[in-house]
Amino acid sequence: MKKTIAFHWQILIALVLGVLFGLFLKSYSSWVDWMGELFLRALKMIVIPLIFFTITSGIANNGNAANLGKIGAKTLGFYLATTLLAAVTGLLLVNLMRPGQGAELLLQDLSEKGTPIHEGKSIRDLLITIIPDNIFSALTTSNTLQIIVFAVLLGFFITRLPENQRLVLTQFFDASSAVMMKITMFIIRFAPYGIFGIVARQVALQDNPAGLAASLGRYMLVVIAGLSLHSLVSLPVILLASGIHPVRHYKAMLPVLITAFSTSSSNATLPLTLSTVQSGCGVSQRIAGFTLPLGATINMNGTALYEIIAAMFIAQVYGIHLPVDKQITGVLVALLAAVGAAGIPMAGLVTMTIVMTAMGLPVEGIALVLTVDRPLDMFRTLVNVLGDTCGAVVVAKSEGESLTVACRKHRNDQTKAS
Repeated sequence: MKKTIAFHWQILIALVLGVLFGLFLKSYSSWVDWMGELFLRALKMIVIPLIFFTITSGIANNGNAANLGKIGAKTLGFYLATTLLAAVTGLLLVNLMRPGQGAELLLQDLSEKGTPIHEGKSIRDLLITIIPDNIFSALTTSNTLQIIVFAVLLGFFITRLPENQRLVLTQFFDASSAVMMKITMFIIRFAPYGIFGIVARQVALQDNPAGLAASLGRYMLVVIAGLSLHSLVSLPVILLASGIHPVRHYKAMLPVLITAFSTSSSNATLPLTLSTVQSGCGVSQRIAGFTLPLGATINMNGTALYEIIAAMFIAQVYGIHLPVDKQITGVLVALLAAVGAAGIPMAGLVTMTIVMTAMGLPVEGIALVLTVDRPLDMFRTLVNVLGDTCGAVVVAKSEGESLTVACRKHRNDQTKAS
C-alpha cells in the first residue's frame, strides 16, 4: 500500500513538472519528449499480447463447469449488461455535451501519429467484421476487437476439453498472462518519466493552454455526471426491479464505498466488501464468495464509462470525427476489455490504450486526460465496487435468499412462503 501511495505521488509530481516545463520551457520540449515516445511505444508493444493472454486465462479459469452454472450465468449477465449500460451512458453524454469542442490541438500530421482515416461502416458490416477471418492477420494489424472476441472463445472452449488437456492449456495461458503482467509492471515503473515527457510536449504545443484547461474542466464534469447518472439512476432502477430497496442497500454499503473511494482499488476493498455484503445485506457466503471476487476481476462499470468518455473527448480535442461504427467499437472494446484488464497495474492507463487503439485515435492523447485522472480514478472505483455489490444482492435475490435490504413487500412475501 505504501509503495502504491508513493507511486501515485510520483505520477502527480511528473504531471505538475510536465505542465510547468511545457509552459515555461516550451522551446526545450524536444529535449524531453523522447521519454514520452519511448513509454508510448512500450505500452503499444505490450497491449496485444497482454489482452490476448489475460482474457484467455481469465475466461479459462472462471469458465469451468462449477462456475458457469446458473449462478455464474446470472452473475456474468448482470456484470456485462451493467457495464454495457454504463459505456452507452458515457457515449451519449459525451456526444451531447461535447467537452472537447473548441480546444482543438495543433497536430503536424495525423498520419504521422499513426491515426488512420476511417470510413463509416454499416452496423451489419461492423458485426460481421468482429469475427476474424484470419486471427494471425488480426494480431499483426492490432485489430483489438477481433482479438478480444477470439480470446473469449478460446478461453471458453478450453474449459470444454478433457481434464488433462484443459490443465495443460490453462497452465500455459496462466503462465503467459503472468509473464505479460511482469513486463507490464516493468514498463509501468517508468510511467512518471513517460508522463513527464508526454505532458511537457503536449502543453508546449498549445497556443491557448487556458482553453485546454477549461475543456478538461468540462471533461471532468461530464465523467462525474455520467458516473452519478449510472450509480444514482441506472443501478437503483435495476435494484428496484429486482425487489431490492436502493436506499437500504446504499446505506449498508457506505463503509465499502468510502473505502473504495479513498483507496481507488477494488481489490483492496474486496475483504470489506465480502464481509459487509454478507452481514449488512444478508447475502450468503456461497453467493458473495463467487460474485464479488469475480466482479473485482471483470466488472468495471465506472471504468468503461470513463474510458469511452475519455476517448471521445480526445477525439474532439484533436478535431477527429469518429463515425458511428468506431464509437460502437469503442463501447464494445471497453466492455470486453473489462474481462481481463482489471488485474493489471494501472488498469485504467493500459485499457485506455486498448480503447484508443481500437478506435484509431492517437495514443499520445492520453496525456491530456492523465492530468486529471487521479480524482476521477477515485470516483470510478467507487462505481466499480458499487456495481459489484449490486450484482451480489440481485443474484442472491434471484436465488430466493431472504435479504435485509429487500423491499418490504418482498420480505413479507418471503416470510409467508417460509
